[in-house]
Amino acid sequence: MLDCGLAPGEDTVTHPEFNDDTPKEACGIFGVFNHDNAVELTYYGLYSLQHRGQESAGIACVMENRIKSYLGMGLVGDVFKDEFFSKFKSKHSIGHTRYSTAGSSNIRNAQPITIDYADGQISVAHNGNLTNGWSLRRELEAQGSIFQTTSDSEVVLHLLARPEIRSQPDPIAAALKRLKGAFCFIFLTTDGIVAARDENGFRPLVLGKLGDATVVASETCAFDMIGAEYLGEVAPGEIVRIGAGGIKRARYAEPARVSHCIFEHVYFARPDSRVFSQNVHLVRKAFGRQLAIESPAAADIVVPVPDSGNSAAQGFSEQSGTPLEQGFIRNHYVGRTFIQPSQSQRDIGVKIKLNAVRDVVKGKRVVVIDDSIIRGTTSRGRVRRLRDAGAKEIHLRISCPPTKHPCFYGIDFPDPKELIANQMGNVEAIRKFLEIDSLAYLSVEGMLKAMDKPKNFCAACFTGEYPVEFDAEFEKTAMEGKRKC
Repeated sequence: MLDCGLAPGEDTVTHPEFNDDTPKEACGIFGVFNHDNAVELTYYGLYSLQHRGQESAGIACVMENRIKSYLGMGLVGDVFKDEFFSKFKSKHSIGHTRYSTAGSSNIRNAQPITIDYADGQISVAHNGNLTNGWSLRRELEAQGSIFQTTSDSEVVLHLLARPEIRSQPDPIAAALKRLKGAFCFIFLTTDGIVAARDENGFRPLVLGKLGDATVVASETCAFDMIGAEYLGEVAPGEIVRIGAGGIKRARYAEPARVSHCIFEHVYFARPDSRVFSQNVHLVRKAFGRQLAIESPAAADIVVPVPDSGNSAAQGFSEQSGTPLEQGFIRNHYVGRTFIQPSQSQRDIGVKIKLNAVRDVVKGKRVVVIDDSIIRGTTSRGRVRRLRDAGAKEIHLRISCPPTKHPCFYGIDFPDPKELIANQMGNVEAIRKFLEIDSLAYLSVEGMLKAMDKPKNFCAACFTGEYPVEFDAEFEKTAMEGKRKC
């Protein structure tokens, strides 16, 4: 039996059964203020955001005027058991599901991170990546700070503890002004919740209402889960305070160049979410339609790679008039493979995850729709499955441009040496490696055409044009996998 009890003076419990080999995605954050079942709602919110992080999960809540937290490695449903809900009850709660873009895979880096300092207690959940996190950490350590994690998220807490920050009229705003890069934060204090977003708006963060309660989440699918009403986004450069006095919104920084991450729409976000004010499913359908216009294929059937290729394949089929068929069946009990840590894990994952339907593809000219190609080995494994199932021709169409550059804003794309589009240089070389009859990618212009405000998106992983600068030290440590900031 798992003991979720808190010893006197103990504020953080860690789940004892964790597995460092869990698949990784992208961080999800969620918060509830003023609801009798805030902890349970946070659990369901994290469950709906599970696709954003499968490495660790945590919930922090206010109990008896103290912040108590419970953290564990693994999936949300594995970390939080019945014993947890019997012990943790609160009206105010925040949660986090983690994918490590900065810092190692370790229980110490699970979030929310909670500290005691001169002004009381505060807990934080973070999605994104600080491009100046490494330099800020070194600066703070030189001034006496002692870090407990290797995550860049801890930097903001040490800033809050600095006398020059604490003396400001708005300490959280003053701390946020020191940060650069991509970040969405939810802070929990004993008085309320504070939500904030970087001035470029790289990552999504939305507000909702559930009766008298206010909720904050990475994606709107979390609101659908609990029946909350969508109120809108936390704006870039905005800080939102949620407390007994209601919702107070202000800017801590003027918006810079708005740089929403286009890869949220390509791959990460759930299709039922509204991200950057557009439905993800409809955007992906538009990608597919444009792909059919730019790169048609003489084929008998259109086959999506489930699940992230489904919407684009529907758009491609509708535009081209080629019938849509389920040529792959996915095992839903296996996690995504593109960011699993070792090549052997990815290879095995491909074999377990998808099975080609022989009776659908045998003797057919097949156009396969996928969302992206990262390293290429996963795509080649899928192609071989179709060949083994008797496909006559295989034409691969990708609903985004070639991924040539690393991301420094919260997505753990590998070293450029591992990106097939970077290393092989041209589409024909990639086609030969994948052993297919034809290959085409959606153009950058075609991809951005699907967006309501195309100039407001970051496409640096495709173009190499980074909207926020970073120093050489950050780039070097990122490429070496040493972003222990």
